[in-house]
Amino acid sequence: MKARENPVVAPRKHPRQTRSEHLVAAILEAAVRVLEREGAARFTTARVAEAAGVSVGSLYQYFPNKQAILFRLQAEEWAHTGGQLHGLLADPTRPPPERLRLAVRAFFRSECEEAALRGALADAAPLYRDAPEAAVHRRAGQRQLSAFMAEALPDVDARKRRQATDAVATVLTATGKNVSEQGRSRASVDALANAVGEMLCGYLDRLAKGRA
Repeated sequence: MKARENPVVAPRKHPRQTRSEHLVAAILEAAVRVLEREGAARFTTARVAEAAGVSVGSLYQYFPNKQAILFRLQAEEWAHTGGQLHGLLADPTRPPPERLRLAVRAFFRSECEEAALRGALADAAPLYRDAPEAAVHRRAGQRQLSAFMAEALPDVDARKRRQATDAVATVLTATGKNVSEQGRSRASVDALANAVGEMLCGYLDRLAKGRA
């Protein structure tokens, strides 16, 4: 059986001048509008170029295909959310349970506030999720959470810590997707975040005490 080919999602070239940076920014802003308006199924480079007011040829100077544009949008979202969560989970001035509660709330708020874009990117994920570049971002998030778990559960063996890392990541991902799809109010999102945060902290506490 022929191996499945991964889409090319790396940029064709990087902007080096202010004018080029503005062009790339305009293309990405237009891509967000097209994605939210048309959805992943109707997302094309031609529509993005038209919305950005540039030629398709100009767009192709920086993005070889629509997968590259979509991945760039997803990568920027990952970087923004991942940086925020890393800052909270790695904060040495707060105890681990407080860090986790704050991270859950921040993650859920982000899912709610960017629901339209996140939903569209989720629909488009099959176009780029198997690319090596996507795997790099996923591993970075896993390392951040694993580092937090090593600090939160220093006396728990590595196997159980890995299980805990997977459990927390799964709960956050699944519940976060639910939050983004339901259009909840800020108060409702925060209430859910508080409940999930308490649940996860209780789980980690039981693990730390050898009860789970």
